Amino acid sequence: MQNEARKPEQGAREDDQNIGDRLMLHIATARERPASQVEPERELSFEPLRESALTGIFEISKILNAPCRLEVTLANVLDLLQSFVQMRHGIVSLFDDDGMPDITVGAGWSEGSDERYRMRLPRKAIDQIVAADRPLVAENVAADPAFSAADIEVLGASDGTPVSFIGVPIRIDPKVVGTLTVDRIRDDRSSLRLDHDTQLLAMIANLVGQTVKLHRLFACDRERLMVEKDRLQKQLFELKQPARDRKKVNVHGIIGDSPALRGLLEKIAIVAKSNSTVLLRGESGTGKELVAKAIHESSSRAKRPFVKLNCAALPETVLESELFGHEKGAFTGAFSSRKGRFELADKGTLFLDEIGEISAPFQAKLLRVLQEQEFERVGSNQTIKVDVRVIAATNRNLEEAVAKSEFRADLYYRISVVPLLLPPLRERRSDIPLLASEFLRNFNNENGRTLTLEASAIDVLMNCGFPGNVRELENCIQRTATLSAGPAIVRNDFACCHGQCLSAMLWKSTSEQMIMPPVPSTPALAKSIAPLSEATAPAPPGGSELVSLAAPPGTVLVSGAKIADRERVIAAMEKSGWVQAKAARLLGLTPRQIGYALRKYGIEIKRF
Repeated sequence: MQNEARKPEQGAREDDQNIGDRLMLHIATARERPASQVEPERELSFEPLRESALTGIFEISKILNAPCRLEVTLANVLDLLQSFVQMRHGIVSLFDDDGMPDITVGAGWSEGSDERYRMRLPRKAIDQIVAADRPLVAENVAADPAFSAADIEVLGASDGTPVSFIGVPIRIDPKVVGTLTVDRIRDDRSSLRLDHDTQLLAMIANLVGQTVKLHRLFACDRERLMVEKDRLQKQLFELKQPARDRKKVNVHGIIGDSPALRGLLEKIAIVAKSNSTVLLRGESGTGKELVAKAIHESSSRAKRPFVKLNCAALPETVLESELFGHEKGAFTGAFSSRKGRFELADKGTLFLDEIGEISAPFQAKLLRVLQEQEFERVGSNQTIKVDVRVIAATNRNLEEAVAKSEFRADLYYRISVVPLLLPPLRERRSDIPLLASEFLRNFNNENGRTLTLEASAIDVLMNCGFPGNVRELENCIQRTATLSAGPAIVRNDFACCHGQCLSAMLWKSTSEQMIMPPVPSTPALAKSIAPLSEATAPAPPGGSELVSLAAPPGTVLVSGAKIADRERVIAAMEKSGWVQAKAARLLGLTPRQIGYALRKYGIEIKRF
C-alpha cells in the first residue's frame, strides 16, 4: 500500500520539472511548498481556477481573431488578462528580425506610448528569457540573481514592497520574437498561484505568437504587392512617349485606333509580362472578357488553359462547387468527382467576371485561395495547391461597396493589384466606323449577304450615345442589317430615325448624361457629311428650303447637339405634319433629342 501511495507522488514530481514548456493547467503539489503554506494551499479551490482560465483563454482567442491593428489587439488582450490573473503591470514586447524592440504594448496602450512601457521592462530578465527560451519566474525579484539593481528599481521592488515577476517567451515557430511579462505585489495568495499563472501565460503567449505570425505574413504580402504595383505603374509612365515614336500594339479581337484604346493596348502588353492579379473596371459591354483573353494570350501562360466564370450567374453553393470542385457524394446529385475552375486553370489564367456580385461569406473563401493558392474540394479535406493567375472584372464601384461593408476590404486589396479601366464607346467614337464595318462583315459572312454602310448610316452611328457600349453597337448593326431591304444600309434603315429604338427607350433616363459631343467622321466620309454649323451634327438632307430651320450658333446644348429655340422646333413640327422623326431630320437631330426639346419647351403635340 505504501508503494502504491508513492507512485502518484513520484509522477507529480516528474510532471513539475518543466512548468513553462507544457500547455496544460497544473497546480503545484503540497510537497513543493513549505509546511507553513500547506494548509492555505489546501483551502484553495482548484475548479474555479480552471474554469476562470478556460473562460479567459476563450475570450482572448476571440480578441486575437478580431480584424484590428496588432497593437490594439495586444492591448485588448492585456486589458482582459487583468480580469482573471493577479497583476500590477502586464506588457507584451515584440522584436523585429534583427532582435531590436519593435512593438511594446501594455494595458491601456495608446498611440505613442511604446517607449513608456518599454521603460518598465527589466532588461536583464528579458534578455535571459529570450536567450534561454524558457519562462522566468521570481517570487521576490529583490532576492533573485536574474534581476539587476536597475531591474529591481524599474519594477519598484523594495524590502517593504516585495514584487513577484512572471515572464514567458513569445515564439513564431522555433524563434523567440518577444515576451509576455506580468509583475505584482507578492502576498500569500499570489505565491500559491505562481506555477498556475506561469502555465496559463505560456498558453496565451503561444496564441499571441500565432497572431503575430499572421499579421507579419499579411504585412509582408501587402508590401510585396505594393512594390509590384509601383513597379508596373513606373513602367507604364516610362512608356508614355509621343505617338509617332510609339510602337502600335495589335490584339486579336480588339478593334480600333483611338487614343483611349491605344493606351489600353499598351497597358495590356506591359501587364501581360507579369503574374500579378488584374482587376478590369468598366461599364457593361466594353469588352472586359476580350481584354482578359488578350492579357492571357500575350503572357507566358498563353499555351496553358484560359478558364472563365461569371460569378453573378450562379448561386453561392453552386459557385463554390464550380470554382473548387467536389468529391463524389459531397451533395445530392454529385455522382462523381469533378475538378473546379481553379484546378482546371492550373498553370494558366482564371477570369472571374462580375466578381463584385459574390456574397460576403464566399468572399472570405475566395480570399484564402487568392492568398495561399490552395483550397479543398467540396466534401474533401485534402488540400490542393495550384498556380493560377487571376483576372477579375466588375462594373460595380468597389470602393463604395467597401465603404458600405458590402465588399471585403482585404479581398479588394488582393484583386486590385493592377487595375485597368476600360474606356466606354463614347470616349472612343472614332472607333465606331471600324467596329460597325467589322460587325457588318461578320453578319454578311454568316448570312450570305453583301451589305455596305452608307455615309449617312455612319453619321447616325456617330451621333448615338450607345450606353450599352460595343455590345449595343453590335446589336444595332445586326438588327438594322437584318431588316434592311436594299444593298446598303442608309440613314432611314435605323429604328432610331423613326422613334422605334427600344434601346433608346431603355436608356432614356440616363442618356442625356451619357451622350458626349460627336467627333468628326473619317476623311473618307467628310465629303458626304456637311456640318450644320461649327458643331459636328450632320446637315439635314432634303433641300435648301429646310436650311432656315438649322440651329444658329449659340443655341441651347442638349445631349451634345445644338437644338433650335422654341419657334424653330414648332416650325419644323408644322412642316413635318407633327411627325417627330421627320422634324428631327429637318433639324439634324435624333428622335430622342427632338422629343427632349418638345418636353423642355412644353410644346403640345397636335393629333390629326
